[in-house]
Amino acid sequence: MMIGRLVALIEDHADELTARIVRLVRENPNTSGYDPFDDEELGGRARLVYANLGQWLSQASEDSVEKEYYHIGSVRYDEDVPLSHVVMALQLTRKNLWQFVESQGWENIFDLRQQLDLEILVVRFFDKAIHHAVRGYEAAAGI
Repeated sequence: MMIGRLVALIEDHADELTARIVRLVRENPNTSGYDPFDDEELGGRARLVYANLGQWLSQASEDSVEKEYYHIGSVRYDEDVPLSHVVMALQLTRKNLWQFVESQGWENIFDLRQQLDLEILVVRFFDKAIHHAVRGYEAAAGI
């Protein structure tokens, strides 16, 4: 699966991915810090994460990932969302995306190899996003 195909897949199924992550966040006790936000707000936030992923994978801009997620961490601190809940929400977002990608299947070993390569890129994106969100959160907290 090529990066362009993933970006198109995310765009084509944005509503489904968003509905699934909102449900996952609502159901997980480790993300209850998001309870004050309505489903529309959570869905909008999820869409931004997926949009950023597509942009980062296609442009590989480390600076944009750092800036966006540093800001997100700072905002979540101001919203009183516990840091562990911020991290869990990002992990659930990654898991949601990857389960969706896996459900698309592959036709041959080449597709499988591309899928594994893509998984590495997705994991790297979320690792960096989590790191920068934590840094922004800690800076806002004065840590």
